[in-house]
Amino acid sequence: MAELPLSSDRCCSLLTALLPIAGWLPKYDLQKLRQDAVAGLTVGLMVIPQGLAYAHVAELPVQYGLYSAFMGPFVYCLLGTSKDASLGPTAIMSLLTASYNAAPGVTSKSAVYAVLMCFACGIVQFLLGAMRLGVIVNFISLPVVSGFTTSAAVTIAWSQVKSLLGLRGISNWLPLSVYEICRDIGRTKVWDLTLGLSCMALLLVLMKIQRDISKASRIDATEDGDVHLGVRSSRAFLAIVCSGRNALIVACASLVAFSLKSVDLGDKLTLTQKVDSRLPPFRPPAFQLMNGTQVVRDFWQIVGDIGIGFAVVPFIGLVESIAIARVFARSGNYRIDASQELIAIGLSNLAGSFVSSYPVTGSFTRLGC
Repeated sequence: MAELPLSSDRCCSLLTALLPIAGWLPKYDLQKLRQDAVAGLTVGLMVIPQGLAYAHVAELPVQYGLYSAFMGPFVYCLLGTSKDASLGPTAIMSLLTASYNAAPGVTSKSAVYAVLMCFACGIVQFLLGAMRLGVIVNFISLPVVSGFTTSAAVTIAWSQVKSLLGLRGISNWLPLSVYEICRDIGRTKVWDLTLGLSCMALLLVLMKIQRDISKASRIDATEDGDVHLGVRSSRAFLAIVCSGRNALIVACASLVAFSLKSVDLGDKLTLTQKVDSRLPPFRPPAFQLMNGTQVVRDFWQIVGDIGIGFAVVPFIGLVESIAIARVFARSGNYRIDASQELIAIGLSNLAGSFVSSYPVTGSFTRLGC
């Protein structure tokens, strides 16, 4: 018996299921474009300093945080089912990358392991999504997720204390790190501490101003009468400044560092190493760890070194991203497809590995952007 041809409705449903952008793009309008432009600018300004910081947590050269930030959103835009989620480097994935990005007997850190983990992570997540196994996240207890994210937050926050104090040679293992920081507290670099605390204080002030502006705008909207043009203009200007507070503070701190270096006081601050300003080459991840022309670790040795990380990293990535997508879906009154989310995240990581990205997922810290 001959098969009936697919109806146009069925073809559209199939296309929308495989490529969600086909479902919402025809309904896109100018108002949504303006809103997305503001959201994109806000998240983009935030992800630059975030990427540099997360690369430091992952114990990679800082440019890898930027490499990890741009490919995921392009792929997720086509395949994701959450209109609010933002893919990129995160604190948890950076911490996991640092845990597995090491080769026995090799003291210098290389991105080979991190990029290969991103490649493997993408394959695992894509296969789970293709087999419609997104339902497995329903069996993960919320206390387990909360406990893991809380412990990761504590570990990451403490790992930044040594940088805030300008201390070097401090262990990454939390108990030993606490002891060594307390032991070396007398070697604190005053300039590093002053600049760090000043940036934190300025961030808090700008956050408070942004909340006050939002509150005042809501009050004015419920009251009769027009708001003076000067007041509206001032609020709009402050809102833009506060939205880009992360990039603004990074720019100001960089200017301070440049000024100190220009007057031969650059050694007062601990600066990042030189950042490669070029875009990463588009190429498949390396399957060997090389030292010049010599193979230090072959593919199977790398697999043995990473071991259980090939299962842990994809699993934590899917839990984090789907949990965030569900938070947005609940507040925005729409539904997400967990299996399609896995496909989107998996292909984002797979494509990212070709531009030297380490594993990415949805970010808790960009929820408010």
